[in-house]
Amino acid sequence: MIPDLSLLWIVFFVLLLAVIFDRLLLKPINQVIAARREAITGARHLASESASRAQAAVDEFESRTHAARAEIYTQMDERRRQALDRRSEILARTRQSVEQELARASATLKSQADAARAQIQRDADALADSIVERVLGRKAS
Repeated sequence: MIPDLSLLWIVFFVLLLAVIFDRLLLKPINQVIAARREAITGARHLASESASRAQAAVDEFESRTHAARAEIYTQMDERRRQALDRRSEILARTRQSVEQELARASATLKSQADAARAQIQRDADALADSIVERVLGRKAS
């Protein structure tokens, strides 16, 4: 049996439509899908790079912050040490000044006490002479 000519035409048109369908519809859709896939891959790559740069920036920020804190603590310790040294100096000067004042006051008090003793001794002698004179009615010899 010989196939009918119309069947050959149908097969020819089906094959022709398949080629046209492939070239006009499927290839552009596949190209769009491939372009989107490449765009998504590129976006993921860019996001990964951005994330790594952001992490590097965070690490650098933390490193600088840590270094700045260490420097501030060092400066604070230095200033605290300077303040303690200054306090020690002030205390030493104050202690020396107080000791000098105390020595002066002690010397003044000793001289005043000696003067008061001498005055009391003179007054006692004068009073004794006065008592002897009244009791005896004459000056004691």
